[in-house]
Amino acid sequence: MELFLEDATSFKKLVDGVAVLVSEAEFIISKEGLSLKATDPSQISLVDFNLPKKAFKEYKVDEELKIGVDLNYFNQVLSRAKAKDSLHLVLESDKSKLNVSFVGASKRTFSVPLVDISQAELPLPKIDFDASIEMHASVLQDSLKDAALVSTHIILAVENDSFVVKANSSKGNLENIFSQSDDKIVSLKANQETRAMFPLDYLVSVVKAASSDTLIKLSLKSNAPVEISYSVGEGSLKYFLAPRIESD
Repeated sequence: MELFLEDATSFKKLVDGVAVLVSEAEFIISKEGLSLKATDPSQISLVDFNLPKKAFKEYKVDEELKIGVDLNYFNQVLSRAKAKDSLHLVLESDKSKLNVSFVGASKRTFSVPLVDISQAELPLPKIDFDASIEMHASVLQDSLKDAALVSTHIILAVENDSFVVKANSSKGNLENIFSQSDDKIVSLKANQETRAMFPLDYLVSVVKAASSDTLIKLSLKSNAPVEISYSVGEGSLKYFLAPRIESD
């Protein structure tokens, strides 16, 4: 296996989006591209990572491979990429290590040991969502910062044809309302009003890999997992996050 990407830093952002939730995971390298599905240890969240074959300048894969990686260490290695470095990934012949090379003015190579991860295929949840909102990531990111002043949980809702973010605690209340006319809301479609509560820290992790102008799609159903998806370069990240059932 030999993979060559022109932009090492874009790949790091994608891996960032997985590593914030999962410490170890298994990449599947197939004829179609690089993919990964994993849940965090508490199984509150699931991440679905995809980077298609077309994203690579070179893509030499003779057979489908599954390689287990310590994502924390892998991410530390990827953080050594310089701004204009390309990325070369080569699996050693005994399949025990992944050689990670940054190619720029110089060539620097790290040998990353692989870990044995036996994981069953993870099906994605099938949810008939009642609302979907496409927005610039800054809408959600700024709302999460606002909510952090109030609570450790956040309510995402669609009410009166608007996207609403709420947080409540003994410290006080927050309500951010974004109408369809807001230039940072690209589209809002709803069959009915929806409302669900989620842990704030997980949502912060989920949008970490997005820049402020990244387009995020958020799909909601009352008291059901939320689906959040966006692209980084030619790769994609999709998350499902379980709700916390509100007590009266």
